[in-house]
Amino acid sequence: MSLVNFSGQNVVEFTITGFDHLPHHKLMGTVILLAYCLALLCSGTNICIISTDRRLHRPMYLLICNLALVDIMFSTSASTTMISALLAGDKTISYHSCLSRVYIYHLGDITECLALSGLALDRTVAISEPLRYATILTNRRVFILIVVSWLIGIGCMGKVVSTADQLPYCQPVIKYVFCDYPAMIRAACVDPEPYFRVPSILGLWIMAGQFPLIVLSYGKLVFTVLRLPHTEKGGRTFRTVITHFIPVASYYAPKLVSVLLTRVGVRLNLTERNAMLIISTLVPPLINPTVYCLQNKEIKSVLLRVLWRKAVLPFKA
Repeated sequence: MSLVNFSGQNVVEFTITGFDHLPHHKLMGTVILLAYCLALLCSGTNICIISTDRRLHRPMYLLICNLALVDIMFSTSASTTMISALLAGDKTISYHSCLSRVYIYHLGDITECLALSGLALDRTVAISEPLRYATILTNRRVFILIVVSWLIGIGCMGKVVSTADQLPYCQPVIKYVFCDYPAMIRAACVDPEPYFRVPSILGLWIMAGQFPLIVLSYGKLVFTVLRLPHTEKGGRTFRTVITHFIPVASYYAPKLVSVLLTRVGVRLNLTERNAMLIISTLVPPLINPTVYCLQNKEIKSVLLRVLWRKAVLPFKA
C-alpha cells in the first residue's frame, strides 16, 4: 500500500491496543475512573475555594489555582481514553480526536512543569525574603508569569502536533494506552528517530533546566529554615517545605526513572512503558491538590467553614 493512499489525512480512526494483553480490564478501568474522579473533585474544590474567596486572591493561591487547572486538563486528556477502552470497550478514537488529545496532554505536561517551577519560586521568595515578598511577587507579576508559561506550552506543542499531523500512517493502531506524541510517531510509516529531536530538546529543558532549578530552590529553603532558631514555627516551616516537594517528586520521578534506565542500557517493554505512562498521568493530579489543600491552613479553614454551613443550614431550616 502506498503512502499516498494511506496518509494521515486518510486515517479515519485509531485503535487503542495497549490494554489488549493485560487481564482484569474492568478492575483496572474502575481504579482509573476512581482516581480520575478524585483528581477532578480535589482540583475542582481548590479552584472553587480560591476563586470565590477574595482573601485567597494572592500570588501563591493564584499559582495553586493554575496548577489545579493544569491537573484537570492533563488527567482528562489521557484518563478518558483509558476509561473508555477499559470500561466501555470502545477502543477506537477518531484521528482528529487523537491528535487533539496529544496536544492537550503534552500542553498539560509542559505547563505542569512550569507551574511547579512557579510554586518553587513563590516559596523561595516567601521564606528567604519574607519582608520583600509582597513587593517582589505581586498578583500582576504572577498572572503574567502564568500567561507566559501557557504561551510557551501552546507554542511548543503547536510545533510538535503539527509534525505528527503531517506524517503518513501505515496502520491505524496505537500500541499504547492513550494518544500521545510517541505513540502517534510509532504508528507512522517513517523512521521515528528524526521526529523525536524536538521532543528530546524539550525533555532536556525540563529535566536539565527546570528540575535542577526546582531542587536548588527547595535546597535553599531547607538551608534557610535550618538556620532559623529551633522553634515550633521553624519546625512547621520545614515540614511545609518538605511537603511541597512531594508534588515535584511525583511529577519528575517517572521521568527520571525512564531516563536513568535508558542511560544504563535497560530497555522497557511495552507493558512497562504503559505502566509508567499510567502512573505519571494519574499520580500527580491526585497528589497536587491533596498537598496544597490539606497542608494549607487557609484553604482548609475555608473548606471546613463551607462544609459546616452545609451541615448546619438544614437543621436551622
